[in-house]
Amino acid sequence: MSQLSEQELVRREKLAKLRELGINPYPADLFPVSDNSKQIKQDFKEGKQVIIAGRLMSRRIQGNASFAELQDSEGRIQVYFNRDEICTGEDKTKYNTVYKKLLDIGDFIGVEGELFTTKVGEKTVLVKDFKVLSKALKPLPQPRVDADGKVHDAFTDPEQRYRQRYADLVVNPHVKDVFIKRTKLFNAMREFFNTSGYFEVETPILQPIPGGAAARPFVTHHNSLDIPLYMRIANELYLKRLIVGGFEGVYEFSKNFRNEGMDRTHNPEFTAMEIYVAYKDYNWMMDFCEQLLEHCAIAVNGTSKATFGEHEIDFKAPYARVTMADSIKHFTGFDITGKTEAEIRQAAKDLGVEVDETMGKGKLIDEIFGEKCEGNYIQPTFITDYPKEMSPLCKEHRDNPELTERFELMVCGKEIANAYSELNDPIDQRQRFEHQLKLAAKGDDEATEFIDHDFLRALEYGMPPTSGMGIGMDRLIMFLTNNQSIQEVLFFPQMRPEKKPLAISDEAKEVLKTLKTAEKLELSDLKTQSGLSNKKWDKTIKELTKNNLAKVEKTDSGLFVEIV
Repeated sequence: MSQLSEQELVRREKLAKLRELGINPYPADLFPVSDNSKQIKQDFKEGKQVIIAGRLMSRRIQGNASFAELQDSEGRIQVYFNRDEICTGEDKTKYNTVYKKLLDIGDFIGVEGELFTTKVGEKTVLVKDFKVLSKALKPLPQPRVDADGKVHDAFTDPEQRYRQRYADLVVNPHVKDVFIKRTKLFNAMREFFNTSGYFEVETPILQPIPGGAAARPFVTHHNSLDIPLYMRIANELYLKRLIVGGFEGVYEFSKNFRNEGMDRTHNPEFTAMEIYVAYKDYNWMMDFCEQLLEHCAIAVNGTSKATFGEHEIDFKAPYARVTMADSIKHFTGFDITGKTEAEIRQAAKDLGVEVDETMGKGKLIDEIFGEKCEGNYIQPTFITDYPKEMSPLCKEHRDNPELTERFELMVCGKEIANAYSELNDPIDQRQRFEHQLKLAAKGDDEATEFIDHDFLRALEYGMPPTSGMGIGMDRLIMFLTNNQSIQEVLFFPQMRPEKKPLAISDEAKEVLKTLKTAEKLELSDLKTQSGLSNKKWDKTIKELTKNNLAKVEKTDSGLFVEIV
């Protein structure tokens, strides 16, 4: 209890008093909600009887009457508490004690009442009765707006917001809008695929071989089978197995896991959509992709246009199409066509691109493109015809055996879609896998270290010509909601472990409190102000320095203590 704040202690006292009055602060029975704040405002009718529930978010008590705000899933509505409306008999406890003294901001209550309009035109619920539904024991972070419209104490610290998303959603309503749009995106994409006649499926998350992408996996162990299992890095190879099995169009929204770095655009757990359609190629998939994204942008924002940072992006089809070779030549002057690995490595060095000897031809080209070209594509642009070394699961280009039939969609310098004419030649696929093993042995950490022999067996049964596409859903919703960080579009992004508050003695807390007012004090003055005996003082100052909360520094003027 000693670690609780003053407000938390007071709320627990109120909790006990509610129970003493025979009120259960956490009732189990259903509360018969009939309306929400949005419905009330849209279908407002003077005198209408309503039953609503939500959090108490503000109140202005004026003796026997009080205006308050109730927040539910749809927004806020003003409610008016009047003592004589609620307590019609002699006993005024429910208003005078329960409402005025024992309720707090953040508590959930249920309200029965009737609608009326205030003198200033505010649509309001006149409370006839209320019920405590859940007592909040921790105060919400409460932003305040002053007379000039300036916001104070806003809950804006990103780390706190991501760790306590539950509080973030309550006090920052605009955050909820992002996640509503995220769901709209998924719904719109599903609708587009389903209307096209494609079938949503589920594939394994725990896999015996991590395949379908080049990434470091998370590894776990299955006790009963006594084998290692890998959390899915991609679902591609399983979806292609279904095409082999006779499905002509399948898609999946998959949770993928990659045991790699974290930054503003990468989270170790992320959502991808992959779709595979038989008898199609990457040219068809480009048309399909731009129609899909135009449809999704309109479904999410009501327009094909979206703002991202300083840019206005237009997802209206069609999109520009540029080959990778033409892109590199345009931005660097170097033509990669027909060049050897040594020539490309030297060109990269001449361009100031950092490379090393572990990089094969494909990786070198990828580094040049990423460094010199990628960031230039703001409007949606298809980059096409990637070198074969960069695409081990992609079909050889029909006109140039050095290339593959692949495209990536670039928006604001970032890739949001990747698609192929899928490789369905099992002999060629085996050779590509074996080449990847050689690159991995050479030190390329993005080359796959596994051969999925079961997938090769599936291909040997025959897979029809197929085109596949993957879209990073988290990144796409970032663009559609103008968020620069992936953490803003994930309810619960991965975080470093939260530092636990140090358990220090009451004496140390008091000394630290004194020290905070001055930041730096002479040792003897601080000891005097603490009022501690010599033995307790020695113990306390050691506790503070040992826990790196304060430090003692010797200067020409004497010994000083300051906060670390």
